Amino acid sequence: MKEVLKNLDKAFENRIRLGIMSALVVNDHVDFNTLKALLGVTDGNLASHLKFLEKCNYINIKKEFLNRKPHTRYYSTKGGESAFRRHIHAIEKLLE
Repeated sequence: MKEVLKNLDKAFENRIRLGIMSALVVNDHVDFNTLKALLGVTDGNLASHLKFLEKCNYINIKKEFLNRKPHTRYYSTKGGESAFRRHIHAIEKLLE
């Protein structure tokens, strides 16, 4: 049991961060507005959770302009995807 619990990652205990990583792991990338609509959160709330995941090196950000409007895309890093899969696997083990 202790072995399983050590694989739980505090970064994913929050439902918003769990949702962000869920979306990024199954997609090549997701833009800010899509994440916002998918998770039903405000700009500021989403931005703070994205910043947290970026500081953990779990996501990368690419900013560009499309038709003179900012367009921000988010990608999961290999380390972020690995940590997320370990976390999900640990939850599955706990439920067995």
